[in-house]
Amino acid sequence: MSVVSIPIINKNYQMGCEDGQEARLVELGKMVDARAREIAAKIGPLPETSLLATLCIVMADEIKSRGGDGCGGCVDDATLEEVLARIKQVKKKLG
Repeated sequence: MSVVSIPIINKNYQMGCEDGQEARLVELGKMVDARAREIAAKIGPLPETSLLATLCIVMADEIKSRGGDGCGGCVDDATLEEVLARIKQVKKKLG
């Protein structure tokens, strides 16, 4: 088991992976970091947990839009809209 440091918007996250998978994990981390930076640039600063939650929802929506459901269909469009609306409410309250 290896541990790789993955930076996402200036914070490092230690992640475990099987030996030999380090480069793949770093590559995926770079993709996540780039997408997180795009989201932050569009919606402005958010607390870390809100940004990561938003990032997860956006990426899940992108996967679903490409025909994959990644979780057996557990996230539908109505649920995504509700979560995004809630994130916007929290952002508005914060500032």
